[in-house]
Amino acid sequence: MKEIEKILIKKSKQGDIESFETLIKEHQKLAFNIAYRMLGNIEDAKDATQDAFIKTYKSLNKFKGESGFSTWLYKIVTNTCLDVLRKRKSQKTYSYDHQIDTEDGKILRDLPDERNIPEIIVERREHQRNIQEAINCLSEHYKTVIVLRDIKGFSYEQISKILDCSEGTIKSRISRARKALKFEIEKNRELYDKNYVKI
Repeated sequence: MKEIEKILIKKSKQGDIESFETLIKEHQKLAFNIAYRMLGNIEDAKDATQDAFIKTYKSLNKFKGESGFSTWLYKIVTNTCLDVLRKRKSQKTYSYDHQIDTEDGKILRDLPDERNIPEIIVERREHQRNIQEAINCLSEHYKTVIVLRDIKGFSYEQISKILDCSEGTIKSRISRARKALKFEIEKNRELYDKNYVKI
């Protein structure tokens, strides 16, 4: 652990908010990206990231330095996202073309108008959206390891620390998760360009 990080952690534990903000600054983007990939939308990702940072600050006294601070932080982010996913299971979900009741009557969800965007950009966004939808279909455990390993590039060692599992378990889970993701993609293969999606 870097000396400056140790100092910031010590000051943060003493209640120094500015030190804590400096401590997490370099991790904010990756933390949000993990949350976004796991949860699938920007608003939930923002909320989960904010909640994770609050939990991190409140739990700092529990951090003993046995692992890197970033690993410990991403573990909190991941667990916060898993909590959100579990809560979603008990909530009603809507398709994009489902009518929503409001005080002013019924409305339809609108998809962004991409007619004026160059075709290649629209196609790329469509691929990204389709891949994200396939990831969203995975179980919590599979989704987590796919995001951490294949999308964010964490090492097996880092993932094992984040998820409190052995590296062997992580490797096995990633292998099964990749097969599950490939299955989800192939279920809708007419929406995907196999030359673009590489599993």
